[in-house]
Amino acid sequence: MLRTILRTTVLSGAIAAAVFAANPAFAAESPTGPSPSDTTAISGLLTSPGTAARLAKTKFPGAAPAAAHATRAAAADARTQIPVYEPTAAFINGESDVPAALAYVASPAHLADGRDATVWAQPSSSGWQVINVASGNDEQVHAAAARGGYLLHEPQVNAWYSVSGDTVTVLDGAVSGVPAGTRVTLAAYRAELQKRYGDKLPGSTYDKTGAGGGYAVPAPNTGTDGNPATALAIGGAAAAAAGGAFFLRRRSQHGK
Repeated sequence: MLRTILRTTVLSGAIAAAVFAANPAFAAESPTGPSPSDTTAISGLLTSPGTAARLAKTKFPGAAPAAAHATRAAAADARTQIPVYEPTAAFINGESDVPAALAYVASPAHLADGRDATVWAQPSSSGWQVINVASGNDEQVHAAAARGGYLLHEPQVNAWYSVSGDTVTVLDGAVSGVPAGTRVTLAAYRAELQKRYGDKLPGSTYDKTGAGGGYAVPAPNTGTDGNPATALAIGGAAAAAAGGAFFLRRRSQHGK
């Protein structure tokens, strides 16, 4: 399974753990999640003929058909809706104690060839829409490990966390070198985010000059899925689309 991301240089596990431990806690505020009406709307979207058709024609690049499931109807599981949150620029800057904003809602699915997939739904001015069909079931696996905390994704380094109150638990931090199960305070996590991205936020010189590949922000992927792409940027349009989350998310495996 390939979910392509842009990796950045971060602290080693030992140094990061020491920095995490040194920061005091602060009063945490929870991000706003999907409302009951949102959940209903997402269910309708996932069970719609349009989503079924999109899943039916999706084929991940390089994947050979799974003959045993070749006649299985492609479908998404509307009963499983996993909110995925991402850090905001305001949190990193210390302007807000709300650590993250809703980026998308993930639901497990399977393709016509039986392969696992994940549908990403995101709100827009015209209602909820499918913005991506990603390979695998990463969100479902990490949500199960979150044990009641909300699921926080740091896409620039593809790290996953569970956040509960003022505690951040690392679910998958291999890129940063911090082992899964490590618990830190939100203040300590913010300090790490500041080190990684403090000079790369929207409006920064890094952002304005397009360093590291450029930060032209594409339109949401609402149509046919394409080839795997690298998640590029810390960009302004992503903030508007994701209610404040500042990362331009990976578009992973797409199908046609």
